[in-house]
Amino acid sequence: MSGYHHHYNEDGFNPQFGAVRSHSQNKRTSDIVSNDNECTKGLPKRPRLAGAASGQPDCAVVKLSHEAYTVGWVCALPLEMAAAKAMLDDTHQPLAMNPNDSNVYTFGRVGPHNVVIACLPSGQYGTNSAAVVANNIRWSFPSIHIGLMVGIGGGVPGKVDVRLGDVVVSNPTGGSSGVIQYDFGKAVHDGRFEHTGTLNKPPQSVLTAVSELRAIHETRPNQIPAILADMEMRNPYMSEYLYRSTDEDRLFQAFYEHVAGDTCDDCDISKLVERKPRSATHVPKIHYGIIASGNQVMKHAQTRDRLANELGLICFEMEAAGLMDNFPCLVVRGICDYSDSHKAKRWQRYAAATAAAYAKELLYAITPHEDHSLTTQTVVAPGTHTVPSPQPPPPPPPPEHRKILLDSLKFDQIDKRQANIKNAHAKTCEWLTQHPDYTAWIDRQKYSQHHGFLWIKGKPGAGKSTLMKFAFSRAKKRKGKGASLISFFFNARGEGLEKSTLGMYRSLLHQLLGTMPELQTLLEDPGLTSWTQPGFSAWDLGQLKTLFRNAVRRLGQRQLTCFIDALDECDDNEVSDMVKCFEDLGQYAVQNNIRFYVCFSSRHYPYIDILYGQKLILESQVGHEKDLADYVRSELRAGSGPKSDEVITEILQKASGVFMWVVLVVDILNKEYGKGRLFAVKKRLKEIPSELSKLFQDILTRDQEDMGDLLLCIQLLLYSQRPLKREEYYFAVVSGLEPDTLGEWDLEDITHEFMDRLIYGTSFSRTTDCGIFGQTWATTLKAAATTG
Repeated sequence: MSGYHHHYNEDGFNPQFGAVRSHSQNKRTSDIVSNDNECTKGLPKRPRLAGAASGQPDCAVVKLSHEAYTVGWVCALPLEMAAAKAMLDDTHQPLAMNPNDSNVYTFGRVGPHNVVIACLPSGQYGTNSAAVVANNIRWSFPSIHIGLMVGIGGGVPGKVDVRLGDVVVSNPTGGSSGVIQYDFGKAVHDGRFEHTGTLNKPPQSVLTAVSELRAIHETRPNQIPAILADMEMRNPYMSEYLYRSTDEDRLFQAFYEHVAGDTCDDCDISKLVERKPRSATHVPKIHYGIIASGNQVMKHAQTRDRLANELGLICFEMEAAGLMDNFPCLVVRGICDYSDSHKAKRWQRYAAATAAAYAKELLYAITPHEDHSLTTQTVVAPGTHTVPSPQPPPPPPPPEHRKILLDSLKFDQIDKRQANIKNAHAKTCEWLTQHPDYTAWIDRQKYSQHHGFLWIKGKPGAGKSTLMKFAFSRAKKRKGKGASLISFFFNARGEGLEKSTLGMYRSLLHQLLGTMPELQTLLEDPGLTSWTQPGFSAWDLGQLKTLFRNAVRRLGQRQLTCFIDALDECDDNEVSDMVKCFEDLGQYAVQNNIRFYVCFSSRHYPYIDILYGQKLILESQVGHEKDLADYVRSELRAGSGPKSDEVITEILQKASGVFMWVVLVVDILNKEYGKGRLFAVKKRLKEIPSELSKLFQDILTRDQEDMGDLLLCIQLLLYSQRPLKREEYYFAVVSGLEPDTLGEWDLEDITHEFMDRLIYGTSFSRTTDCGIFGQTWATTLKAAATTG
C-alpha cells in the first residue's frame, strides 16, 4: 500500500520513489511575498518536490491519452471544482473530446493516479444532471475504475456528532450502497412513503482503501489540516477555503425556523442546542454512514430528523443517486449546514475543501493498477520534459513545531514600551470612548465607510501614548466573545525590534496566535522553515507580513482589533509600507465581511495617510482640554482663589493641548509655590516658552552649575545605541569626568543608591525599573539634539 501516511521512514527516505529532497535542497527565497510594498499580493511558488503541484498554468506540459486516466472526480458546484483543482499535484494539457460529450474537464495527477475532474453545468443540480455528466465520463474515459463524487452536503445532528466542516463518507451498510435516493419510491396502503430500489456500491478497491485509511486514523489525526495548509501556500487567494471559527457553528433546535436574511444574526440564540466543545477544533472529524440523495435541498429540520430516524442517515445531498448505477463512486461530502432552514453559506468553501482534502488523502492510500501507471502511459508534448516519478506531499510537522515557531516570534522588551507608559491620570481619557469618531469606528454598520481604521494624531508630547494605553486597556475589559485585541507601541529609544515593523509584526502575531490557537495551523506552511532540519533562521519581513495577512483572512466572524502607537518612532519608509499593507487588509475585510479594526496613533505626518478611516486630532478635542484642566487643578499647589484661577487659565492657553508641557510647567511652578514665592509665579510663567522644544532647551540651560557634567550626560545618551542601565551610565560618567579613579567595582563602596545620587545630579532625571532611563529624559535629550 502506497499510503499518504506510509511514504517516509525515519530518514525521510521513500522506498518507492527515492530520497525526498531536504529543505536545504529546496530552499525558498527569503522574500515570501512578491512585493513587500503590497502585503496582499500572492506568494511566489515554492520550489517543488517532484510531484508537487506548481499552481502555474504554463506548467501543464504533460499530455496523456484518454486511456491513461483512471480516476473520475465529479463536482456539482464551481466552488467544489475549485477545491478539487487545488488538490492536484500536477495539471495536464487538455485533450480533444467527442462532440457529443458536453462536459468540461480538468486533467491532472494526485499521487500515483491520473485524475479527470468534471463539474455539473452551471445552475443545473440534482440527480438527473449528475447522471448525464457520469455517462459522458464513462464513454470518454474507458479506463476509469475509481469514481469520486466530492462536494458539500447538509449534516444530520443527533446520534453522530456531526459539526460544520466535518466530512461524511458514504459507507455500504447491510443492503444499502451507502447512498439512498430518499425521494424515489411509492405510496403504500396506509399512506406511508416506501423507498424502493437499490444503488450500486463503490468498487471494492476503493472500499478497501477506505478501511485502511480508517484504521490509520484510529492511531493518528487525519491529514486534512496539513493538506489545506499546502493548498493555501500554493493558492494564497483561497483563504476562504480555510478553517472557520467554531463561534460561527450554530445548531438551532429542530422546531425553530430561520427568521430572515442571509445570516442567523437575528435568530434567537436561546434556541441554540448546547454541545460539548471539541478539543481540536481545527481538525475536522470524518464520519462514515448512509447519505441521502434527492432532487431538492433539505431545509426542514423536522423532516430531516424523521427521515434520518427511518433510514439511519447522517447527511443529505442532491447528486449522488444519479451517479451510482452508471458511475459507481464513493461519495464524500463536507458539511456546510445542518439540513435545516438556517443555511450557513459562509461554510460552503471550507466544507468543499475538507471533502476534497479527504479525497486526496484517500487517493494516496489506493495502489494504482500497474497497466495504468503514469510511467507506462505518459505521452509528452513536443518540446517538453519527461514526467518525474510521483512523490507524496511532505510529511506533516511534528507536534512541537508550532510551539517552536510561536516562541521564536517573541523577543526581549516586546512590550516594554507599553509597560513604561504611565497610566492615565485619574478621570482623564474617559471622553474618548464617547467621542463620535470612536463610536463610528466601532459601529459595524459604518465599517464600509472607514474600513475599520481610526487614526489619532497629535503634537509631540500631547499625550497620544497615554491615551492609546487607556483605549487598549478599556477595550480589553469590554471585548466580546470571539474577539481578540493586540497592540504594539513603537519605541524610538529602544533596540532594533522595538522601533521596526519587523518587531511590530512579530509582536502582533505572537499575541494573535496565542489568543486564537486555531490559527496556528498557519505555522505549518513548509515554506516558513524546515522541520526536518534543526534550528530556525531569523524571521524576515516578507514571511511575517504573509503570516499576518493570512491570519486576518482566516478570522471568519471573529473580531480582531489592533492598537499601534507612535508610528513616528519608526522609520518612515517602513511605516508607509506597513500602512499600505494594513489598508489592503482593510479593503479585503470590507469585501469579505471580516471584522478587522486598527487604531493608529502618531504625530502629524505630512505625507503618510489613509484613504478611508476616522481621524481624530488630539489637541483639538474638548475632552482633551478638560483632561488638561483637571490635571492642573489636581496637581498645581496654587490653592484656591482668583489668582490661582488666572494662573490655571494662562497655563491652559499656553499649553496648546500638549500634555507634557503642562506636566513640566506644573512641576516648575510648584517649586516656586513651595518656596512661598507666590509673587514670582506669574512672572515665571510668562518667562516659560510655549513651545515644548524651547521649554526643554530652557530646562537644560537655565542652571549653569555643573554644565560640563550635563553635556557629558547628553553626549552619552544621544550616542548610545540603546537606553543605558544604571551601572553602565554610572561608570560611563565616571570615565568621562575622572578616568583615573576607575577601578574594580566594589559593591560595598559603590551601591546602587550611591549610583542613583550621581544620576540625579547629572541628568535631573531618575531611572525606572530595570535601570532604563525614563521617558521624559529620553524625550528631553532628543529635543535638545534637534534644537541645538
